[in-house]
Amino acid sequence: MELLPAQPKSRSIAFFTFIFSVALLFHKPVVAQGNLLITPVRAVFEGAQRSVELNLANAGKDTARYVISFLEIRMNKNGTFEQITEPDSGQLFASKYLRFFPRSVVLGPNEAQVVKLQLTGVAQLAPGEYRSHLYFRAVPDEGPADNPDNAGHSDINVKLTPVFGITIPVIVRAGNTTASVQLSDLSLDMEKGPRLTMLFNRTGNASVYGDVTVDYISPQGKKIQVATANGLAVYTPNQQRYLHLPLNNAPGTNFHTGKLRVTYSVSAQSKTSQLAAAELPLR
Repeated sequence: MELLPAQPKSRSIAFFTFIFSVALLFHKPVVAQGNLLITPVRAVFEGAQRSVELNLANAGKDTARYVISFLEIRMNKNGTFEQITEPDSGQLFASKYLRFFPRSVVLGPNEAQVVKLQLTGVAQLAPGEYRSHLYFRAVPDEGPADNPDNAGHSDINVKLTPVFGITIPVIVRAGNTTASVQLSDLSLDMEKGPRLTMLFNRTGNASVYGDVTVDYISPQGKKIQVATANGLAVYTPNQQRYLHLPLNNAPGTNFHTGKLRVTYSVSAQSKTSQLAAAELPLR
């Protein structure tokens, strides 16, 4: 397995700056947890594509080590996730058709590294969508084992160190894959915020992924954005997913009159396409 060469510090800092320049220029999403930044936020193999590069950057002040592995994840109808070892009915794992390198990275402050994903065994893929999640787990620095301040004391000291991790989906699409989505069951709960609930209904053999925007439309036709949710997915084999979205009670809004308009859209190559839309009249 090929390993990427270590980058000199000056080159790493330049590359770190480049990541954020690209993200700002093209509005490319970056996922972050702790001090680790990753772009892009998902990897999709389709058509003739056989490799994807992920850019990792350490935005913290300390050197950090991250171990990389695959996880298999189930999405529940309420949008939560849980780790599994066997696929659900209709679910296909992508991990056995993928390899990545390096398996771990050590990043100093403001340093960056590329992780390369490669698709293998393409001839074995039956038509459909395959999904696994790449897991970046922070390995804490244990520090020195002996503490001089504790010499001569029999007390046991326990130190709790938080461990951060990020998962991003890796999706492989083989053959003909299609997907469509509709929004239904819109309801507004004024006792919790206000909070809007909606149901995503997915059909086809592929996942859907996009951004949700909620606009308040006054009786006079004035539009005010009251909520957004970026990067919302409905993964196969799920056909439905609920979303509970708090709304901003902004000036000019009255959630007892007018209507709410929900749009679910995806942006690619500087172009935005609407996947679904629905409206909720307010009373």
